[in-house]
Amino acid sequence: MKTSHKSKATVRVRGRYTVRLTAKYQATIPREIRKQLHLVAGDEIVYELLPDDTVIVRKSSPLDIHYYHALHPTLSEWEAEDDEQAYKNL
Repeated sequence: MKTSHKSKATVRVRGRYTVRLTAKYQATIPREIRKQLHLVAGDEIVYELLPDDTVIVRKSSPLDIHYYHALHPTLSEWEAEDDEQAYKNL
């Protein structure tokens, strides 16, 4: 009898999908992912960038939306053209 021992650190990939960006940097979320996340038109999604350049995509929760709407007005100080010019090469 053969037994396999899987490490808890093993990451299982359930599917791998490739999509093409449009000229406006838009991409279609594959049907399997939309189905798994129960996404419908109008839903918001969250992209989380991890230190190792891994990106996590998940359906936005009400807490994410409230946090974004509370934080967004505080970020307007960085929208000046002078700031854009000063930091464009960073």
